[in-house]
Amino acid sequence: MISSLVEEGTSSEDGPILRRAPDGRLVVIAGERPVAVRLRQCFPWSEPGLHLSLRDDEDREVAIVDDPALLDDESRRALEQTLAEAGFVLEVTRVVSIEEEVEIRQWIVETEQGRRSFQTHLDDWPRALPSGGLLIRDVAGDLYRFSSPQTMDKQSRELLWAFVD
Repeated sequence: MISSLVEEGTSSEDGPILRRAPDGRLVVIAGERPVAVRLRQCFPWSEPGLHLSLRDDEDREVAIVDDPALLDDESRRALEQTLAEAGFVLEVTRVVSIEEEVEIRQWIVETEQGRRSFQTHLDDWPRALPSGGLLIRDVAGDLYRFSSPQTMDKQSRELLWAFVD
């Protein structure tokens, strides 16, 4: 099922019409004008290609795509390219520090891609993955995976202890 929340004329009979803009952004064709959107993967994170929320620059949901297979070919290709770009998950190998500040938690971690610093809201906690490990989304929407926190170095385990059952 695909639902569209924008004006009339924004969807084909199978769902919203999606295209890539010349600047590379994903757009939903809303009547006569394209609406630039960013992709937000919804739960469950174990099915990252399903249940996709398309949001405008003010974080308003423009459309929901429950199953990209139901889109027309060009819309599906545009969405798949955006999904491939958004599907980048950073694998955390070591936790350097976690500090609480006003309304946010500041993380400094080592990843397979190098050292990263990111922020999460104080009420955002890592989620347990069905395959084991933890996953957390930062305030910018990037995902950080801790595949095996129990085998990380002592400092990392001590910093993560508050997040693990």
